[in-house]
Amino acid sequence: MEITAHLDALRREGTLLADAADRTDLTAPVPTCPEWRLRDLVLHTGRVHRWATAIVRDRLPAPLDAERHQAVWGEQPDDADLVAWFRAGHATLVDTLAAAPADLDCWTFIPATSPLAFWTRRQAHETAVHRADADAAAGVEGPHTDPEFAQDGLDELLAGFLSLGRSRVRSERTRTMQVSASDGPGRWLLTIGPEPLAVERAEGPADLTLTGPARDLYLLLWNRLPGGTGRVTATGDASLLDLWRETAAIS
Repeated sequence: MEITAHLDALRREGTLLADAADRTDLTAPVPTCPEWRLRDLVLHTGRVHRWATAIVRDRLPAPLDAERHQAVWGEQPDDADLVAWFRAGHATLVDTLAAAPADLDCWTFIPATSPLAFWTRRQAHETAVHRADADAAAGVEGPHTDPEFAQDGLDELLAGFLSLGRSRVRSERTRTMQVSASDGPGRWLLTIGPEPLAVERAEGPADLTLTGPARDLYLLLWNRLPGGTGRVTATGDASLLDLWRETAAIS
Protein backbone atom coordinates (compact mmCIF):
# COMPACT_ATOMS: atom_id res chain seq x y z
CA MET A 1 0.00 0.00 0.00
CA GLU A 2 1.08 3.58 -0.66
CA ILE A 3 1.98 5.95 2.16
CA THR A 4 -1.01 8.11 1.26
CA ALA A 5 -3.34 5.10 1.64
CA HIS A 6 -1.94 4.35 5.10
CA LEU A 7 -2.33 8.01 6.03
CA ASP A 8 -5.97 7.95 4.90
CA ALA A 9 -6.53 4.79 6.94
CA LEU A 10 -4.93 6.35 10.02
CA ARG A 11 -7.16 9.40 9.68
CA ARG A 12 -10.30 7.28 9.25
CA GLU A 13 -9.59 4.71 11.97
CA GLY A 14 -8.67 7.34 14.56
CA THR A 15 -11.89 9.23 13.90
CA LEU A 16 -13.92 6.03 14.22
CA LEU A 17 -12.19 5.13 17.49
CA ALA A 18 -12.92 8.58 18.95
CA ASP A 19 -16.54 8.42 17.77
CA ALA A 20 -17.01 5.03 19.44
CA ALA A 21 -15.52 6.36 22.67
CA ASP A 22 -17.71 9.49 22.52
CA ARG A 23 -20.93 7.44 22.58
CA THR A 24 -19.79 4.88 25.19
CA ASP A 25 -19.25 5.06 28.93
CA LEU A 26 -15.48 5.23 29.51
CA THR A 27 -15.82 2.69 32.32
CA ALA A 28 -17.13 0.07 29.85
CA PRO A 29 -14.99 -3.11 29.77
CA VAL A 30 -13.05 -3.90 26.60
CA PRO A 31 -13.87 -7.55 25.79
CA THR A 32 -10.87 -7.88 23.46
CA CYS A 33 -8.49 -6.54 26.16
CA PRO A 34 -9.97 -7.97 29.37
CA GLU A 35 -7.66 -6.04 31.67
CA TRP A 36 -8.78 -2.68 30.24
CA ARG A 37 -11.71 -0.31 30.51
CA LEU A 38 -12.45 1.94 27.54
CA ARG A 39 -10.70 4.78 29.38
CA ASP A 40 -7.45 2.74 29.39
CA LEU A 41 -7.75 2.00 25.67
CA VAL A 42 -8.23 5.64 24.69
CA LEU A 43 -5.40 6.76 26.95
CA HIS A 44 -3.02 4.09 25.62
CA THR A 45 -3.72 4.86 21.96
CA GLY A 46 -3.47 8.60 22.53
CA ARG A 47 -0.09 8.11 24.18
CA VAL A 48 1.13 5.93 21.31
CA HIS A 49 0.11 8.67 18.86
CA ARG A 50 2.08 11.28 20.82
CA TRP A 51 5.08 8.92 21.08
CA ALA A 52 5.12 8.34 17.31
CA THR A 53 4.66 12.05 16.62
CA ALA A 54 7.74 12.90 18.71
CA ILE A 55 9.92 10.32 16.94
CA VAL A 56 8.92 11.53 13.47
CA ARG A 57 8.80 15.26 14.26
CA ASP A 58 12.16 15.32 16.07
CA ARG A 59 13.85 12.76 13.74
CA LEU A 60 14.88 10.70 16.76
CA PRO A 61 17.55 8.06 16.04
CA ALA A 62 16.56 5.90 19.03
CA PRO A 63 13.45 5.16 21.11
CA LEU A 64 12.42 7.52 23.87
CA ASP A 65 13.61 6.85 27.41
CA ALA A 66 11.17 6.76 30.33
CA GLU A 67 11.66 10.43 31.23
CA ARG A 68 11.03 11.58 27.67
CA HIS A 69 7.94 9.38 27.46
CA GLN A 70 6.36 11.26 30.33
CA ALA A 71 7.24 14.63 28.79
CA VAL A 72 5.71 13.62 25.45
CA TRP A 73 2.53 12.21 27.03
CA GLY A 74 1.89 15.19 29.29
CA GLU A 75 -0.61 15.15 32.14
CA GLN A 76 -3.27 12.44 32.08
CA PRO A 77 -6.57 14.11 31.13
CA ASP A 78 -9.75 13.75 33.15
CA ASP A 79 -12.49 11.57 31.69
CA ALA A 80 -14.44 14.65 30.60
CA ASP A 81 -11.50 15.76 28.42
CA LEU A 82 -10.12 12.37 27.38
CA VAL A 83 -11.74 11.97 23.95
CA ALA A 84 -10.95 15.57 22.98
CA TRP A 85 -7.34 14.97 24.10
CA PHE A 86 -7.25 11.83 21.96
CA ARG A 87 -8.64 13.66 18.91
CA ALA A 88 -6.04 16.42 19.26
CA GLY A 89 -3.13 13.97 19.45
CA HIS A 90 -4.48 11.94 16.55
CA ALA A 91 -4.82 15.05 14.37
CA THR A 92 -1.27 16.13 15.24
CA LEU A 93 0.10 12.70 14.29
CA VAL A 94 -1.72 12.76 10.93
CA ASP A 95 -0.45 16.28 10.22
CA THR A 96 3.11 15.39 11.26
CA LEU A 97 3.25 12.35 8.99
CA ALA A 98 1.64 14.26 6.11
CA ALA A 99 4.28 16.99 6.40
CA ALA A 100 7.27 14.66 6.84
CA PRO A 101 9.74 14.46 3.92
CA ALA A 102 10.06 11.33 1.84
CA ASP A 103 13.69 11.00 3.00
CA LEU A 104 12.75 11.13 6.69
CA ASP A 105 15.47 9.53 8.80
CA CYS A 106 14.48 8.30 12.28
CA TRP A 107 14.29 5.19 14.43
CA THR A 108 12.09 2.25 13.34
CA PHE A 109 11.74 -1.29 14.64
CA ILE A 110 10.45 -3.37 11.71
CA PRO A 111 12.09 -3.45 8.25
CA ALA A 112 10.35 -1.14 5.77
CA THR A 113 11.03 0.63 2.50
CA SER A 114 11.57 3.89 4.43
CA PRO A 115 11.03 5.30 7.93
CA LEU A 116 8.07 7.33 6.65
CA ALA A 117 6.49 4.21 5.14
CA PHE A 118 7.08 2.37 8.41
CA TRP A 119 5.49 4.98 10.65
CA THR A 120 2.41 5.63 8.52
CA ARG A 121 1.79 1.89 8.19
CA ARG A 122 2.46 1.10 11.85
CA GLN A 123 0.25 3.87 13.18
CA ALA A 124 -2.55 3.05 10.74
CA HIS A 125 -2.68 -0.55 11.96
CA GLU A 126 -2.10 0.35 15.62
CA THR A 127 -5.13 2.60 15.41
CA ALA A 128 -7.26 0.18 13.39
CA VAL A 129 -6.75 -2.67 15.86
CA HIS A 130 -7.61 -0.43 18.79
CA ARG A 131 -10.61 0.92 16.91
CA ALA A 132 -11.86 -2.68 16.85
CA ASP A 133 -11.32 -2.74 20.62
CA ALA A 134 -13.34 0.47 21.02
CA ASP A 135 -16.15 -0.98 18.91
CA ALA A 136 -16.13 -4.09 21.09
CA ALA A 137 -16.45 -1.91 24.20
CA ALA A 138 -19.34 -0.05 22.54
CA GLY A 139 -21.01 -3.38 21.71
CA VAL A 140 -21.06 -2.82 17.94
CA GLU A 141 -19.22 -4.42 15.05
CA GLY A 142 -18.22 -1.14 13.41
CA PRO A 143 -17.44 -0.47 9.74
CA HIS A 144 -15.64 -3.29 7.96
CA THR A 145 -11.94 -2.90 7.26
CA ASP A 146 -11.05 -2.69 3.58
CA PRO A 147 -9.69 -6.10 2.38
CA GLU A 148 -6.48 -4.60 0.97
CA PHE A 149 -5.77 -2.78 4.23
CA ALA A 150 -6.55 -5.90 6.29
CA GLN A 151 -4.18 -8.00 4.16
CA ASP A 152 -1.49 -5.36 4.58
CA GLY A 153 -2.01 -5.54 8.33
CA LEU A 154 -1.74 -9.31 8.28
CA ASP A 155 1.54 -9.04 6.40
CA GLU A 156 2.89 -6.54 8.91
CA LEU A 157 1.88 -8.78 11.81
CA LEU A 158 3.13 -12.07 10.38
CA ALA A 159 6.20 -11.08 8.34
CA GLY A 160 7.08 -8.14 10.58
CA PHE A 161 6.25 -8.31 14.29
CA LEU A 162 5.99 -12.04 14.83
CA SER A 163 9.05 -12.95 12.75
CA LEU A 164 11.32 -10.99 15.09
CA GLY A 165 13.58 -12.93 17.41
CA ARG A 166 11.72 -11.79 20.53
CA SER A 167 8.38 -13.24 19.38
CA ARG A 168 6.94 -15.87 21.73
CA VAL A 169 5.19 -17.78 18.93
CA ARG A 170 7.11 -21.03 19.38
CA SER A 171 6.34 -24.74 19.56
CA GLU A 172 8.45 -27.60 20.87
CA ARG A 173 7.68 -29.55 17.71
CA THR A 174 7.56 -27.93 14.30
CA ARG A 175 4.08 -27.38 12.87
CA THR A 176 2.67 -25.34 10.01
CA MET A 177 -0.26 -22.97 9.58
CA GLN A 178 -1.71 -21.69 6.30
CA VAL A 179 -3.48 -18.31 6.28
CA SER A 180 -5.51 -17.58 3.15
CA ALA A 181 -7.72 -14.58 2.43
CA SER A 182 -10.89 -15.48 0.55
CA ASP A 183 -11.35 -11.92 -0.78
CA GLY A 184 -7.86 -11.15 -2.03
CA PRO A 185 -4.45 -12.57 -2.93
CA GLY A 186 -3.05 -12.72 0.61
CA ARG A 187 -1.46 -16.10 1.35
CA TRP A 188 0.96 -16.87 4.20
CA LEU A 189 2.49 -20.22 5.13
CA LEU A 190 3.78 -20.15 8.71
CA THR A 191 6.26 -22.57 10.24
CA ILE A 192 6.00 -22.61 14.04
CA GLY A 193 8.75 -24.42 15.91
CA PRO A 194 11.51 -23.84 18.49
CA GLU A 195 13.00 -21.03 16.38
CA PRO A 196 11.37 -17.67 15.51
CA LEU A 197 8.29 -17.86 13.30
CA ALA A 198 9.17 -18.44 9.63
CA VAL A 199 6.79 -16.88 7.09
CA GLU A 200 6.47 -17.55 3.38
CA ARG A 201 4.08 -15.57 1.19
CA ALA A 202 2.86 -18.80 -0.33
CA GLU A 203 0.20 -21.50 -0.17
CA GLY A 204 0.65 -25.15 0.67
CA PRO A 205 -0.44 -28.05 2.86
CA ALA A 206 -0.38 -27.30 6.57
CA ASP A 207 -1.36 -28.72 9.94
CA LEU A 208 -3.93 -25.94 10.31
CA THR A 209 -5.50 -23.90 7.51
CA LEU A 210 -7.35 -20.64 8.21
CA THR A 211 -9.50 -19.34 5.36
CA GLY A 212 -11.83 -16.37 5.39
CA PRO A 213 -12.30 -12.68 4.65
CA ALA A 214 -9.14 -10.66 5.25
CA ARG A 215 -10.90 -8.52 7.87
CA ASP A 216 -11.78 -11.56 9.99
CA LEU A 217 -8.31 -13.05 9.59
CA TYR A 218 -6.86 -9.68 10.62
CA LEU A 219 -8.95 -9.56 13.80
CA LEU A 220 -8.47 -13.25 14.56
CA LEU A 221 -4.67 -13.20 14.29
CA TRP A 222 -4.49 -9.96 16.27
CA ASN A 223 -6.49 -11.87 18.93
CA ARG A 224 -9.50 -9.59 18.55
CA LEU A 225 -12.04 -12.40 18.21
CA PRO A 226 -11.98 -13.87 21.73
CA GLY A 227 -13.70 -17.20 21.93
CA GLY A 228 -14.47 -17.43 18.21
CA THR A 229 -13.17 -17.25 14.67
CA GLY A 230 -15.73 -14.95 13.02
CA ARG A 231 -16.22 -15.96 9.41
CA VAL A 232 -12.87 -17.79 9.32
CA THR A 233 -12.91 -21.54 8.66
CA ALA A 234 -10.28 -23.45 10.64
CA THR A 235 -9.38 -26.86 9.22
CA GLY A 236 -6.93 -29.19 10.90
CA ASP A 237 -5.08 -29.02 14.20
CA ALA A 238 -7.17 -26.62 16.34
CA SER A 239 -4.55 -26.72 19.11
CA LEU A 240 -2.37 -24.48 16.93
CA LEU A 241 -4.99 -21.75 17.19
CA ASP A 242 -4.95 -22.15 20.98
CA LEU A 243 -1.16 -21.82 20.94
CA TRP A 244 -1.49 -18.68 18.80
CA ARG A 245 -3.94 -17.07 21.21
CA GLU A 246 -1.58 -17.76 24.10
CA THR A 247 1.67 -16.57 22.50
CA ALA A 248 0.95 -14.08 19.71
CA ALA A 249 0.83 -10.97 21.85
CA ILE A 250 2.40 -7.61 20.96
CA SER A 251 3.73 -5.45 23.79
